[in-house]
Amino acid sequence: MTRKQLQDKLDELKSDYVRIQGDLDKLEYVRGRVSSAEEQLIRLEGEIAEVRRQLDKLSTYQDMS
Repeated sequence: MTRKQLQDKLDELKSDYVRIQGDLDKLEYVRGRVSSAEEQLIRLEGEIAEVRRQLDKLSTYQDMS
């Protein structure tokens, strides 16, 4: 993936994270089932970390060139 594609993916994941966090807050308020939203947040955190690792790796590689 290119740097732009990775940055776009990161932006999308962050947006999804914020949206699901808001949903989770609403579910907690009405005492709804939050386990599914929590699982989604955990999954997104892993994906965000992976995209950031890829961006760091790409930056390191470009710095060496």
